[in-house]
Amino acid sequence: MTDYTQYAATQHPSVTPPVPDLETQATGQEPQDLRLWLRMLSCCTLIENELRSRLRTEFQTTLPRFDLMSQLTHAPKGLKMSELSRLMMVTNGNITGITDQLEKDGLVERLKDDTDRRSSLIRLTLKGRRYHRRMQRAHASWIQSLLGGLAPTARTTLFDLLGDLKQSTYARLPAI
Repeated sequence: MTDYTQYAATQHPSVTPPVPDLETQATGQEPQDLRLWLRMLSCCTLIENELRSRLRTEFQTTLPRFDLMSQLTHAPKGLKMSELSRLMMVTNGNITGITDQLEKDGLVERLKDDTDRRSSLIRLTLKGRRYHRRMQRAHASWIQSLLGGLAPTARTTLFDLLGDLKQSTYARLPAI
């Protein structure tokens, strides 16, 4: 055990995972900002990995496929590949591959874009909307379960603090 792992175990016994993560591999001598970053990253990774596993097990799908379908639920008329790429923060090539798979499964369809003949719109099919609704209900339940160990006031405080962090980080990013 590293010094930090020993320290964390005494401060928060339930925080020390059975398999060391990025945070518990730290020595505890790192600056607080780095330790905070490692804790946030560890929490995100832990939750994301669990969601990936549950989507794979219960719906035989992947998180990127679920995410793409989630974006399309907000755009009933469809979205261009470039819009999906921007919203999901991935390359157009990733979107094309995921869309090809979803189209093959009958969950999305490609439509001609009346305003731009060079591109097409991607939209959920009826089958895709029904499938996504089932996944969305399960996903919401999983998130509630995973975060349910925090008291409601702690969740509110964490939400507010992360909002502050997001805002201050955007303010420090170079202008694009």
